[in-house]
Amino acid sequence: MGHIDPTKEIFAQFRENDRPGPIHMLNLVRLRKDAAYPDGRKASGAEAYAAYGRESGPVFERLGGRIVWQGRFELMLIGPQEERWDHCFIAEYPSVGAFVEMIRDPVYREAVKHRQAAVEDSRLIRHAVLPVGKNFGEIPA
Repeated sequence: MGHIDPTKEIFAQFRENDRPGPIHMLNLVRLRKDAAYPDGRKASGAEAYAAYGRESGPVFERLGGRIVWQGRFELMLIGPQEERWDHCFIAEYPSVGAFVEMIRDPVYREAVKHRQAAVEDSRLIRHAVLPVGKNFGEIPA
């Protein structure tokens, strides 16, 4: 069974760490071949995820969200060879509060049903935004 939604405990930790400034959320998403809607409607995982994007996009943009990077998965060089990701991107939010407001928005809450139907497994990893260093392992002050 994949990881699709955060637990209440982890989401509480996310909200509690409400430091100032933007957050970057690394999204790795593996889609189901066929979406699993509770009402039995038929769609591919890709179609359901596209519906999620169309319906949630206006809320994401209104709250100041933007996609700052995306890429197409090609090869797992280091890591489990069976892992693959259909969508890889980094979403930026102006604050923790903006992310929390997004997921509480009624339009978003309706749209997320498509994501839940579409996703087989995912990772959503929060990052603090840092200046870019010149070398591997360099974290600028």
